[in-house]
Amino acid sequence: MGQFFMVVYNTLSDGELVVLLKQDDRSAFTEIYNRYWKKLFTTAGQKVFELEEAREIVQNIFISLWERRDSLKIEGSLSAYLSVSVKYRIINSLDKHYIRKKYLDSLPVVSEIDNSTQEWLEFEELKERLSALVADLPEKCRLVFTMSREQGMSQKEIAQELDISEKTVEAHLGKAIKTLKTGLKSFLLSLL
Repeated sequence: MGQFFMVVYNTLSDGELVVLLKQDDRSAFTEIYNRYWKKLFTTAGQKVFELEEAREIVQNIFISLWERRDSLKIEGSLSAYLSVSVKYRIINSLDKHYIRKKYLDSLPVVSEIDNSTQEWLEFEELKERLSALVADLPEKCRLVFTMSREQGMSQKEIAQELDISEKTVEAHLGKAIKTLKTGLKSFLLSLL
């Protein structure tokens, strides 16, 4: 009879937990959840309008983490990956609120159905606009932005991966963010 080894999950590193998560280990997932839930909830709670919304953001991050466990590509640390995930979802949430407010402020009283339909359409337009703006960035600039924001890589990791200096990575990111902000600002103003 083989010897039974009890894994003490709270002593494992994030990297070890991610390896186990990819092997469908629910206990590893639970440990990641316990380790990061409060931190992500605090971050979201400080930025969005309602705590229930913050709770939903964090819940969706962990649902996505479990559902995508087989294809997860975490280049940097798990902490950085989750931090980028929560920031991305906060931005989406704030964009949604901004569009809803601007839309409602510009209209006389209309039915609830009309409001929600229009809000959804404008939010979809915003997402499409953002995707189009990212696609229009110069190639290197777009690559750096995607690696940073979508893959959660640090500037140092991007610099090593692309064999460029961290200053160059920083310059590309700055240019990308400035371009996207300008493009989104003009788009949001057009909705008024």
